[in-house]
Order: sequence, then C-alpha cells, then structure tokens
Amino acid sequence: MLYHAYEMTHAAVRPMRTMAKLSQQMLQSPFNPMADSYITRTSVASMEMFVNATRRYDKPEFGIETTLVDGVETRIVEETTHALPFCNLLHFKRDSTAATKRNDPKVLIIAPMSGHYATLLRGTVEAMLPEHDIYITDWIDGRDIPLSDGKFDLDDYADYLVDFCRILGEGGDRPAVMAVCQPGVPMLVAATLMAKNKEKFRPSSITLMGSPIDATQNPQVPNKLAMDKPLSWFQKNVIVTVPWPNAGFMRRVYPGFLQLSGFMSMNMDKHVDSHKTQFKHLIEGDGDSTTAHRAFYDEYMAVMDLTEEFYIQTIDRVFQQHLLAEGKYYYRDTLIDPSVIKDIALLTIEGEKDDITGEGQTKAAHTLTPNIPDNKREHYLQEGVGHYGIFNGSRWRSMIQPKIAAFIATHRAKSKG
Repeated sequence: MLYHAYEMTHAAVRPMRTMAKLSQQMLQSPFNPMADSYITRTSVASMEMFVNATRRYDKPEFGIETTLVDGVETRIVEETTHALPFCNLLHFKRDSTAATKRNDPKVLIIAPMSGHYATLLRGTVEAMLPEHDIYITDWIDGRDIPLSDGKFDLDDYADYLVDFCRILGEGGDRPAVMAVCQPGVPMLVAATLMAKNKEKFRPSSITLMGSPIDATQNPQVPNKLAMDKPLSWFQKNVIVTVPWPNAGFMRRVYPGFLQLSGFMSMNMDKHVDSHKTQFKHLIEGDGDSTTAHRAFYDEYMAVMDLTEEFYIQTIDRVFQQHLLAEGKYYYRDTLIDPSVIKDIALLTIEGEKDDITGEGQTKAAHTLTPNIPDNKREHYLQEGVGHYGIFNGSRWRSMIQPKIAAFIATHRAKSKG
C-alpha cells in the first residue's frame, strides 16, 4: 500500500504542478509590466520550488560529448555493449584516430547499485576517459523490469561481473576494474571465482573505493542502522510491491523514494539550507548558482528501486553477519576464499572523512587476500574527503585518479591462463 500511496500522491498533485508551471509562464511573460518586480520574482521562485519538490526525477543522462586524447578533442559515443535484464554494459567509445593509436587499457567501472543511477559517477568517467577505454555498469530500475525476468540477488550480481570481465577480456588485455562503494563485496567474490577457475579474462587489477568489505571496522551511521534492527524488520517495513502499470508490476522492491528519504535524513540541515539559498538565488536572478543547484538535485533526487532479494541479502551478508570478513561467505554452494587470488593487483582507496564507509572497511580487503604479492598491492587514504569525494571533485581529479591510472598501467596484463 505504501508504493500505491506514493503513486497516488504524485497523481493528485499533478494538476497543481501543471497550474504552477502555467502561472510561472504568465508571470514571466514580456507582456507582464510587473514581470521584474520583487513580488513577481518571489512568486515565480515559490512556484519553481513547489514544482521541483513534487515532480518525478527521471534517470539523468551522462551527457559526456567529448574528451581530450593527447590534446585532440575526441567525440564520445555511448553504446550498449551487452544487455542483461538488470544491467546494461555501457561503453564510452572514443571516436578519434588519436584514441585508436593509444591502445589504452579497458577499464570496467562498477557503479553502486545502492539507489542512485550510474550517472552519479559522471565525474569519475570524465576523469578516466583521456587515458582509458571506459565501460560502466548501467543498472536498471527494478520497477521497470518485468517479473518474468526472474530475481536478482548478490550471487547474480557476481555472475554479471564475471560476465562483464569476460566480454572485456576477450582477445586482448585482462581488464582493469574499479568498484565504487557497494559493489566491492560482489566484485571480490567474482574475482575469487575467476581466480579459482583460472579464467584467462580475470582482472589484471582491482581498485576498491569506499567499499564495505568489513563493516565492523569503524562503523558509521548506515552500518549502525543496519545492525539496530533484525532482518525481519527490513523485510516487513521497507520492502513493497511495485504497483500497476509499471513494467515491474508485482515485483518486490526496496523503493527509491524510501532510500532517498534515508539519504536526506542523514544531512537534513544541509539540504534545508541549500533550498533556502536556492530560493534566494531565484529571486535575485543568480543564474549560475541556480543552475548548479538544479544540476545537483536533478542527479541526487533521481533514484531507482532495488530488488528485494538483493537488498535483503546485502543487509544480511554484508552489514549484519559480515560473512566475507568472517570467512563464511557462500556463493551459491561454494565457500568464497579470497586467498586464492594471487595475480590480481589490488588497490584500496578510502576517504578520511567518509561517513558512510568508515576508515578500515575497504583496507580489510588486503587481509582477506594474503597471497597477493606486496608489489601488487597498495592502500591509499585521501585526507580531507568524504564518501563522494573519493570518486568526484577536485581531489579525485588531482590526487586519487592519477594514482589509480598509474596503478592500472603498472599492472596491465594479457589475457592468458
């Protein structure tokens, strides 16, 4: 009933939202002699705030049109290389002779399946494009996936990652992998499976960024929330059924709107202040500031539904039982032992001020992989950044990305047994 109530509320306010848009257009008309008055600007600003607060935020576009390759402006063509029911493998093809000549390493960026779309990593992709052939996991909103496509859990997630590595590793170098936040656990599971089976397409290197490999280390607010209640509470209170007429009708999901409320509650004062400032800028006509605010919230407010089995397993295996860290993680009927990984280089990245994945949680991957040689492993703690600063922003571009690029280049390897 919760999802139905949410949809009905959206439908109920749609006429008011339409009226607010029409009123905005009328008030801003050049034929209105009062268009530039303070009271009109205030009214228009109020209507925009109402429209943005009540509209549905669609999946954003990456919108990356060009990049510089050896100083040459290179067109970017987005293409779906491989399509699966719950995820598309998206390729940012660099369309220039300069890019072709470089023969850069293929890099798989695994976007977190934790509420937001893969476009949250736009800045990550942009920084990597000049020197790498970039692919990214473009996860699909659970409410858009028909029930006939089956379920999707953590084991399926690992299967997808193995499949993507196989595609990137065919006929050339073994791929490099970057797992941002949540996918660190399924990627380590997938790497273990590939190493155990001596797959020729196993990654040459893995970079784990802000990943909860061992959530018992320096637990933060999300870790504590996951531990405070039994698994049955999550199943009863946050799992709902997708309503008709969505394509995923009858699928059980953890809905995006509940996730968003959780995200915002962690920093509610900051969001309230941001919207107060935006209202002020709208009245003043500060175009640059209002555009930046819209761009941020167009991304932040766009959320997707997660399948019940994936979400519940993540809470259970990763945040409550800590199975991978405890050596008790099973992929289907196979016990996962990351110590079998011997020739996959491992780089772990943490942020000093990360309030989602605490310091030490990602570094724990090194303890689990004792047979990786010392010259193939590295840990880096970036001072002064929080969770999102690990993969976006000025310190990501100037300090973290160059370190990852150097690590990938150092450990590049051919696809062979």
